[in-house]
Amino acid sequence: MTTWAGRTAAEISAAVREKRVTPREVVAEHLARIERLDGRVGAFRAVRADAALTEADEVAARGDFAELPLAGVPVAVKDNLAVRGESRRIGSAATPDTPSARDHVTVARLRAAGAVVVGVTNVPELCVFGTTDGVLGIARNPWDTTRSAGGSSGGSAAAVSAGMVPIALGNDGMGSLRIPAANCGLVTIKPGQGVIPTGEGDSTWFGMAENGPLATTVEDARLMYSVLAGVESGPLPAPGALRIAVSLRSPLAGVTISRPYAAAARDAAGLLMRAGHQVRRADPPYPMSLATTSLTHWTAGTAADAQPLDPRLLTRRTRVHARLGRPFLNTVSSGASRERLRRRLEPFFDEHDVLLTPALARRSPKAGPWHERGWLSNVLANTNYSPLTPAWNLTGWPAMSVPCGALPSGAPCAVQLVGRPGTESQLLALAGQLEERNPWRRTAPMD
Repeated sequence: MTTWAGRTAAEISAAVREKRVTPREVVAEHLARIERLDGRVGAFRAVRADAALTEADEVAARGDFAELPLAGVPVAVKDNLAVRGESRRIGSAATPDTPSARDHVTVARLRAAGAVVVGVTNVPELCVFGTTDGVLGIARNPWDTTRSAGGSSGGSAAAVSAGMVPIALGNDGMGSLRIPAANCGLVTIKPGQGVIPTGEGDSTWFGMAENGPLATTVEDARLMYSVLAGVESGPLPAPGALRIAVSLRSPLAGVTISRPYAAAARDAAGLLMRAGHQVRRADPPYPMSLATTSLTHWTAGTAADAQPLDPRLLTRRTRVHARLGRPFLNTVSSGASRERLRRRLEPFFDEHDVLLTPALARRSPKAGPWHERGWLSNVLANTNYSPLTPAWNLTGWPAMSVPCGALPSGAPCAVQLVGRPGTESQLLALAGQLEERNPWRRTAPMD
C-alpha cells in the first residue's frame, strides 16, 4: 500500500491526475496523520474532517480534473485568511466566531487548482509576534517540540514540517513566513509587493504583508507560488552566473548572529560559488534608523488591526503593542520612511543580484505561553532571534528562506535569499541549486 502522507504536492497531484489514487484517499490519510500527531504539535485551530472529505469527492468529480495542478492536494490555511464556512479568529478571543461567507482570493485560487483545505492553523493574536501561542493554541516545532514553531505562520509551518499536509498557506508582514520556515526546515518565498493578491479589505500592515507558500521542496514552493500568483508553473530555468553578496551582519545594532546560522550562510555561499556564481562578502548599508522604522511600522500595523476590536478581550502584549503604534498611524501610512529605505538600498542591488544572509540569528524561543508575558520580553525575544527579515517587508522586495545545515539539537538551520523586485523566479531557481547540492530531510521524524 502506497503511503501519501509525507509525499510532495507534486507527487500527489500527479498520482491523482493519473488516477493512481483518489483525492478522498489522500485527504483521509492526511486527516488520520493530523489526528495522530497534532496533539503534540498544535498546528491546527480547526480541522475540517468531514468537509474536507466532501470537497475531495467534489474535486474527483470535476470535468477539468486532469488539468488541475494541485489535484487532491491537502492544504492548511493560516487563521487570518478567510475560508468559506470557517471562522477567522486571527488567534484572538476578540474576533467573532462566525463562519466566513467566502474564501480569501488566495484560498479560492488554491481550491480552483484542485487543493482541498483540511484545516485552519494557529497564529499568535493578530499575527503580531514571532512565536505562535495564544488563547487558541500553541504551535510547536515538530523537530524539537520544546521550541516554538515561530510566527506568525507557525501553525502552517508546523503542519507541513510534521507531514500533516504537503503545503500550507501563510503570510509575511515582518518575517512571518520566513521565520517559521527557517525554524521548521521548510522552503518559503515572500513575494514582492503586488505579485500575489492580498485581498480587498484585508490587513496588509500598510502594504508590508504578502501571502505565500510553505513547502518541503523548491518544486512544491514554486508550484504553489505559481497558483497563488496566477502564472505558469513551467520548469525553472537555470540561473546564469549571478553576483551574490554574503552578509553575516545583523541589520539591528547589538544583535549578533549565532555560530550555526553564520556557518549555514558560509556553507551556502560555498555551494553557490561552486555552482558558478560570483560570491563575495558585502554588507548592505542598513541605516541606523532601521530599528525605529521597523518598530513604528510593526506597532502601527497592530494598532490598525486592533481598532475595531474590544481591547478588553485582547492579551496584554497585544494591547501594549497597539497602544504604542497609534501615534505612528499617519506617519507610517505615508510610506515616506519605506521609500527612503528603498533608495538607500537600491545602489547595493545595482552591484549585486542577490543577497545571501542567515535566515535567523539564533534558534526560536522555548514553546510556551508567551502571550501571558510582558510586552518587552516578547519584543526582545523576537528581535534577538529574528533581526534579518523585517527590512525586506519595508522595501517590498522578494525574499526566501531555504534550509541549510542543522543546529546542535539536530533541528534545521536556514539561510535567506533576497532579490530586487520581479526576481521571484530567479530566487526560486537559486534555491533549487542549493537543494540539489545540499538536500535536506523534508519532514521531522515524528513517527
